[in-house]
Amino acid sequence: MTGRYYEEFEVGETIEHDKRRTISERDNQQFCDMTMNQQPLHLDAEFADDTAFGERLVNGLYTMSLAVGLTIPDTTDGTIVANLSYDNVEHPNPVFHGDTIRVQSTVTDKRETSDGERGIVTMHVEVFKVNDRPVSDANGTSSDSSDGAEEPLVCEFDRTALSLKREHDT
Repeated sequence: MTGRYYEEFEVGETIEHDKRRTISERDNQQFCDMTMNQQPLHLDAEFADDTAFGERLVNGLYTMSLAVGLTIPDTTDGTIVANLSYDNVEHPNPVFHGDTIRVQSTVTDKRETSDGERGIVTMHVEVFKVNDRPVSDANGTSSDSSDGAEEPLVCEFDRTALSLKREHDT
């Protein structure tokens, strides 16, 4: 168990998650198949060639799900009761097959439950593309990134989890 208990989260701290993942065509295809999402922008190369992106996009829900998975060892592995919500989800830049992502989580809020038995922790999760591939937005505008940063932001959201508290000797 590598996750943190409620008391170990500090509001304002940013957790850099070391594990990264390069997303393959197979990853995207399997996710789309499992979720029955047959959007041609994700699966049909000929269709995607005619879009502003010029190629297939990785399913945004896969990017988000993968990001959550990459955060688990450093945040809630074995210490979570439940995920309560995912809010304010945005995908400001596309992800393509072969892109590698990294994730960081910033603790934005924490509070004890009304019975004091557990804690609620909210983290702002940011997902960045780490390879040097140029970014093309929905209008087909290409640049090194959307904001001049070396690693463009490709997804962000708020995750709220119900967390175990440490057992204290009485």
